[in-house]
Parts: sequence; C-alpha cells; structure tokens
Amino acid sequence: MTSTGSRPIRVGVQIAPQHALYPTIRDTVQRLEDLGVDIVFNWDHFFPLFGPSDGLHYESWTMLAAMAEQTSRVEFGPLVNCNSYRNPDLQADMARTIDHISAHSGSAGRFIFGTGSGWFERDYTEYGYDFGTVGTRLDALAEDLPRIRARWEKLNPAPTRRIPILIGGGGERKTLKIVAEHADIWHSFADVDTLTHKLSVLHRWCDEIGRDPHEIELSTHVGEKDGALDVETLEAQLALGVTLFEASTSGPDYGLDHVVALLKWRDSLG
Repeated sequence: MTSTGSRPIRVGVQIAPQHALYPTIRDTVQRLEDLGVDIVFNWDHFFPLFGPSDGLHYESWTMLAAMAEQTSRVEFGPLVNCNSYRNPDLQADMARTIDHISAHSGSAGRFIFGTGSGWFERDYTEYGYDFGTVGTRLDALAEDLPRIRARWEKLNPAPTRRIPILIGGGGERKTLKIVAEHADIWHSFADVDTLTHKLSVLHRWCDEIGRDPHEIELSTHVGEKDGALDVETLEAQLALGVTLFEASTSGPDYGLDHVVALLKWRDSLG
C-alpha cells in the first residue's frame, strides 16, 4: 500500500446492491478483496437509483453484517447510511455489533460508519418516513451523531476500536460543519475546482471549532474520461490531499476493469 505523508493511499469500491441477486453481490465482494481493494462499500437505499426503478435491490445493513463475516482483510461500510431510517442509539448498536462480527482471529473490527442525512424521497415515502426538508434532515444528523458516539461509550462489550465516521456531502453551511465536528473521513463527489473551494470552507469550520483539518481523511469519487481512468484528475486530487479514491460498480454484471486500473495507479505511486 502506497502512502502520502503519514496516511496510506487507499482504494474503495461501492457495490450498488441493485439489479443482481445476492450470490452475485457476494462473489463481487470476494473478488474485490482478492484484488487488493482497501474498502468495500454499499449504499443505504430501498430501491435502485438508476436503471429499472423497480429492479432487484437489497437492504444495506443486513448485507453489511454478511460482509463482516465473509471478508477477512478489507474495511467496509455504507456509503452512506441514511440517518433518518433508524434511531441513533440503534444505529450505534448495529455498528458496534458489525464491528465485532468483523473482528476475526482477535484483530480489531473493520467497520466504517459512513453516514449522511438522506436525500432519496422515494425511500422515505414508500417506507413511511417523514421526508422533511434538507435543513431538517441535516439538523437531525447533527443532533444524532453525539448520541451515536455516546452510545458507543455505553455499550457492553464496547466496540473493538474507535469506529471511524465517514460523512458524505458538501453543503457549506451545515454539512461541512458536521464534518469538522465529527468526521474521520470526508467523502466528496466534487470536481477539482469545487473540491478546492470546499476544502477552504472545511478548513474555516475546523478553525472555528478548534480542530486540525488534517485529522480528517479526504475521500472522493473517481470518474472516467473517454472511457479510461482520468489520471490527470486523480493526480490533482492527490495534490489536494485526497488519499481515499472510491470507484463504483453496479449489477447485473459488476464490471471491475476500472477498479483494476485504479489499483494499478495506486500501486504505481509507491
């Protein structure tokens, strides 16, 4: 694994749990671990986000528990959990339990608590949750994260490690403040220019609350250019301090050629 400064350069892959039956998803998780991916993610939705809207789809957290038992090396988690769907203390207990399931042979657990405020209205309306507004959902996330962290302190047995919190999103007034207060990892889908600006906002929030922004690992989604890995953009993101690069793959086929190319790029940096 290569590194920049004191933090390793890592590759994560989000497996969209859609348009395939579970055995195919399970096999894809195994392929990714065997390839040398560092983190495997899924997402926390109830319906496909693209392709046929009523296509095959699975729930996130039950699948994460299966990943915990199936894998032995990779870290894993949701990209991202929807804070609206579960009581915060329950979220904490679920995360702690999956952390323990993944702690094979006496090692620490490998679960990453990726979370966000939610956005996909169909999930809310069909499953009976109050959709609210962007603001109310973000306010709920800000209120619930301290409860989640407090519950981790109370649970018996305690988590096997300080469970990393990943927060996705780039809202400047609320989301990046929450990132500054709580995140170990910040995930962005921004282009290079936007990311540069968002980082300046994040640094301002960190200054305001008295936190070193370099404590927060920077993560970003990896795109392609003309059907190939966009190395120029990767290098620009790396220069901004990004060390976690996330690709995605979806059913029914879960192609991984772009993941192999990303891993080769990562390994070439060493």
